[in-house]
Amino acid sequence: MRLPLTVHVGFKARLRAENRVQIPRSIRWEHRLDPEHVLRVRVKLADAIGGGEEFYGRIRRDGRLAIPRLVMNLLCRNYDQKSLIGEVFEVSLEPAKA
Repeated sequence: MRLPLTVHVGFKARLRAENRVQIPRSIRWEHRLDPEHVLRVRVKLADAIGGGEEFYGRIRRDGRLAIPRLVMNLLCRNYDQKSLIGEVFEVSLEPAKA
């Protein structure tokens, strides 16, 4: 039986097409992350001071996490950019509180 994530985990990832970030394989294997686990996710640009947005999400089977369109629109507005694809993000994962 696989156990869900129980601690805070952070990493940096480049935003890919369709507003997705790849979760490193080492983190997925170490914490046994499965698609059925709901996670609390915080994203912000790596070079930004403060800010960022939070949302709840699930990891897809391919190890990617989709950032909702509303969150991306808020981030683009905060940083005065049309698209953030290719930018480096700091991503934090925590277990969702029951």
